[in-house]
Amino acid sequence: MSFPEQTPEKLISSAAPFSPVVHLNVGGHLFSSTMSTLRRHPDSKLAEMFNGQIKPRTDAQGRFFIDRDGSHFGALLEFMRSETLPTENIEEVHQEALFYNITALIKRLEETPQLFGELVGRQQFLSRVPHYQENIEVLIRIARAEAVAARRSTIMICVLPSKDDVGFYEDAISCLEADKESVVTFGPWTASPSARDLLDCVKMDIESQGYRVEIQPHVMERSFMSRSYDYFYRLTFTWW
Repeated sequence: MSFPEQTPEKLISSAAPFSPVVHLNVGGHLFSSTMSTLRRHPDSKLAEMFNGQIKPRTDAQGRFFIDRDGSHFGALLEFMRSETLPTENIEEVHQEALFYNITALIKRLEETPQLFGELVGRQQFLSRVPHYQENIEVLIRIARAEAVAARRSTIMICVLPSKDDVGFYEDAISCLEADKESVVTFGPWTASPSARDLLDCVKMDIESQGYRVEIQPHVMERSFMSRSYDYFYRLTFTWW
């Protein structure tokens, strides 16, 4: 189906009382809306795109073209039309709202249970764990380096929740029968979550990148005179 030939400038400058209909092609997904809806949030990228100051790109059929995946664009349009929040794919819609800078939608989504716990709970906790993201990257890098001709890669993790635990680190690492140079250490942190909570986060964030991992406590041999340390865990990547 073809649309009447109108230049972008004519569409954008069409006069009231009726806001002109706008046909959109967002990464191959087709939508129709009105200019007033697209301009509803003045600070958004969509309002900037259709403010009449720039010439938007069009496809071969004359639809305005946005070179971005449009899988969740409909949820943005629905919010701009009626302030209706999506009930599914909340994280994905949130990412799109961030890209288009629709601040009202961003704020509403961040108040939903799906994102509130992640942003206010988990991410705030992880921000208090020194070098957390860097350690995740190190774990993946070591695992990939050890994957050659192997089904699994196993890396030792040391978790030290408190400053008191740090005081025992040297004794604990000296008792470890493993390659001490490749041990990746997390902690300490000033927050209530436990070592198990930290390990759940490590597993979640690595698996979110497509890897399959398991974490098990590393049981150390204990002599009659030695102290038992429960700081060490085995992180195993399974490749096939």
